[in-house]
Order: sequence, then C-alpha cells, then structure tokens
Amino acid sequence: MRDLATLPKAHLHLHLEGAMRPATLRELADAAGMAVPVIRGFGSFSAFSDMYVAACEVLQSDADLRRLVDEVVADAAAAGAVWVEPATYVPHHRERLGSDEHILELILDELTAAGCRHGVGTGLLIAADRTLDPSDAIAQARLAVRYAADGVVSFGLHNDEAGHPPEPFAEAFDIALAGGLLSAPHAGELDGPSSVVGAVDRLGAHRIQHGVRAVEDPDLVVQLADLGICLDVCPTSNVLLSVVPSIEDHPLPELLAAGVRCSLNADDPLLFGPGLLEEYELCRTTLGLDDAQLADIARTSVEASGAPDALKVHAAHDIDNWVSADAGETAAEAVA
Repeated sequence: MRDLATLPKAHLHLHLEGAMRPATLRELADAAGMAVPVIRGFGSFSAFSDMYVAACEVLQSDADLRRLVDEVVADAAAAGAVWVEPATYVPHHRERLGSDEHILELILDELTAAGCRHGVGTGLLIAADRTLDPSDAIAQARLAVRYAADGVVSFGLHNDEAGHPPEPFAEAFDIALAGGLLSAPHAGELDGPSSVVGAVDRLGAHRIQHGVRAVEDPDLVVQLADLGICLDVCPTSNVLLSVVPSIEDHPLPELLAAGVRCSLNADDPLLFGPGLLEEYELCRTTLGLDDAQLADIARTSVEASGAPDALKVHAAHDIDNWVSADAGETAAEAVA
C-alpha cells in the first residue's frame, strides 16, 4: 500500500488559529492565566465559533503568533505537504498584538522563515468576515493586495454563511482579483447551492472553501466541472458541523465522479481532530478512494494553490513518481 505521507500535496483550507496544536493551546492558556478551553465535537457553527475565538485569545504576544505559524508549517511538512496556504482574519488580533500591518508582516515573515526551515512552500489567505459590513471586507482586500508581493496569495470570505450571502462582498473581491490574488471564499457549507452560485458569479471564485452542498443542484455540479473550479473539501469538519450525517455519506466521491476538481483539507484540526494526512487516510479507508484518485486530488491541490509555477511543476513530477514507483514496488511484491 502506498504511503500517503510521501504523496506531495498542498493544504489549502486551513484556518491558522484553528490549526494550533492542543498542547500549544494548553501551554499558552496556562502562561496567560486563562482557563484552557475544552476541545470537543461541535453540533453547531456558533459553538465552533466560540471555541475558535478562544483559540485566538491565547495568542498574547508576537512570539506566541510566531510559534503558531512555525508549528502549522511543521505539521504540514510532516503530512507530506509541499505547499501550505493557511487563512487568517487579521483583525482578530488587533487588541492584543497591534495594527493589521504589524500582525500581517509578522505572519508573513514567519511563514517564509518556517517554510525554509521545514522545506515547505508557503502563502497566506487573507479572509474577510461575512457577518460584518462589506466595508470591512474592502479594507481587508486592500490590505491583502498591498502584501501580494510578500506572500499573500489568496482572498477569502469566512464566518457563518446563514443569512450572509456572498453577493454584497463583490467589490472586495474585485479589488483582490485586480491585485492578482486568487478568490477562495467559503460557500456551500452552512448554506446551499445558491451560496456557491453567488461565489462563482459575483466573487469570481477560483476555489471554493467547502462547496460540498453544490451536489444538491446537478446543473451546478456540471458548471463547476466545466469551469474547473476547485472545491477545498474538509470531510471531518463537514460531519462535526452537521453538514453531512456521516463520513460514509460524504458527497466527495460523487463530486469527483462528476468531474469536479477537489482538494482535501483539515479546516481546523485543533477543533475537529484529524490533520491533513489523516483526512487522506480517512478518504482511502472509509470513502474507498483509490490511490489514483488520491493522487489526482493531491495534484489538484497543488495546481489550484497560490504556489509559484516552479513548485507546481516539481510537485507534479513527484506525484507522478509516487504513483509509478510505488505501483511498481507493489506489483513486484505481489509476484514474489
């Protein structure tokens, strides 16, 4: 059986603060004299959101934030990622760490340094908060574009979809797209296909974070396949937030069979449990995806990322080698 840890892949749907290691959460909370938040399963988005805010609040210093960034990159490397593109909503940290510019420059500096230490390409997705006035998203888009040459590669739209459709944020995404950033909003998770349609038609989505509820509209599935839009899928998160009833019922195989490009991701491993590698293993063991399908998912993840072209070419070569070399070894073992 091929080792999925050696399959080159990109991690495209990962919330920076939600990727904190549980041990780090405990240590930082203790150091700050804060109660350690209880990590548990979630049946609603509001319960998850409260926990996410608590994870942000334990980051009390620049050193804490640098530690988080370094550990996220190290964990990506351990999972076989050649590129990691975590997301953050910068204003979460204003009260504790200073201006948006300072916070963003710190994250980008540490991403670059950690990428060099751990041998992983890095980029950053700047998120807008869909529950706030669109003017805030415009400000974040302008900030993201200013730092496009320093490692910001994509622009997203986070928080609760319910009652907060994509369309009012079109101006912010126009700014991001004009500045050369990828459009990667959340859609089709807590709201249905109409949210995905809005993300495609009004936000110019290159990737959609989640997007799995597009399966409820067969015509939309065809459109996504025709346009080559990548869905950044997070199976365990979808189960724990009640988007799908179980892993066995997850629509990923159906989307792949329809020709929709998909990447695999962990979303918030601090809160949901599995990391990137575990999500690949879960899709092999529970959803029955074979190694060719998993390699295609890994290939899509790299192609749809904000990575430089040279990294994409090198990763594609290594993915081909993963398939061919391991297949040959497996065949030799069978003959023996």
